[in-house]
Amino acid sequence: MIALLIISFLLFCYMGYVLLKPEKF
Repeated sequence: MIALLIISFLLFCYMGYVLLKPEKF
């Protein structure tokens, strides 16, 4: 499923972004 792969990738990027910039969140 390409959709599942894309969703997983987006979630991974989002989690990494939040961990790198916790002050913005």
